Amino acid sequence: MSTVLKVEGLKKLYGQLEAVKGISFEVEGGEIFALIGPNGAGKTTTLRIVATLLTPSDGKVTLFSHDLKSHPEKFRENISYLPEEAGAYRNLKGVNYLKFMANFYADTAEKTGEFVKRAEAVADLGKRLNDKVGTYSKGMVRKLLLARALMTRPALAILDEPTSGLDVINSLEVREIIKRYAREGISVLLSSHNMLEIEFLSDRVALIDKGRILDSGTPKALKEKYQADNLETVFRSVVR
Repeated sequence: MSTVLKVEGLKKLYGQLEAVKGISFEVEGGEIFALIGPNGAGKTTTLRIVATLLTPSDGKVTLFSHDLKSHPEKFRENISYLPEEAGAYRNLKGVNYLKFMANFYADTAEKTGEFVKRAEAVADLGKRLNDKVGTYSKGMVRKLLLARALMTRPALAILDEPTSGLDVINSLEVREIIKRYAREGISVLLSSHNMLEIEFLSDRVALIDKGRILDSGTPKALKEKYQADNLETVFRSVVR
C-alpha cells in the first residue's frame, strides 16, 4: 500500500504560541486516519495546513511526491476539504450549488455531469435538491457539503467533524458512505469528537494534545494497550 500523505516534524506558530509542535504521521492509500484530542490540541490547525489554507512554520508535508511548500497547487488538485463550520450558498438550489462547485474541477461538460451525478447519490436528498439551500436543515446542508467533498473522488479527503449536525440515522449513513469511498481507494484524514464515529471509521488513530502526538495505532491496539473498552477511555487515559 502506497503512502498518500506524509507529515514530518510539522510545526505551526501563531506569534509566540506554538499550536503544533513537530508532529509526524502518514496516511496510506485507502486508509482512514483520525486525529483525536481535546479542543485546542492542534487538530484543525493540522487539517488546515494539509488543506493548504495555512502555511506551516516548519516541517515537511508531502502528497505523493509533491511538497506542500513548493507545489501547493498539486495538493489542491488532489484533495478536498470539509471544514466543521462549512456553509453553502443559501440562495442557490442544492443541485445548482453542486453544478457550481463541480465546474471548478471539471474541464468538460461531461465531467461536470459525472461529478454532479455522484454528488446527488452521496447527498441522497431526492427532490429537495431542487429547493434552495436556505430551506435545508443543518443536517441536509452537511450531507450536501459531504457530497461536494467526495464528488471528484479526491486522492485525499480531509474531513473535520463530518457528521456535525446530523441525527443518528443520517450520521450512520454518512459514515457508511465514507467507509465505502475509502474501500474504493480514497484516503481520508479525519477529525471528530465523536469517539463512536472514530472507532467505527478509522483504520488508525493518532491522539494529539497541546500540539503533540502522544500515541497512535489501530483502535484495537490502543484499547488493548490501555486496557480500555472503548476509545473514550483511551482518550481520557492519554490526554489527562
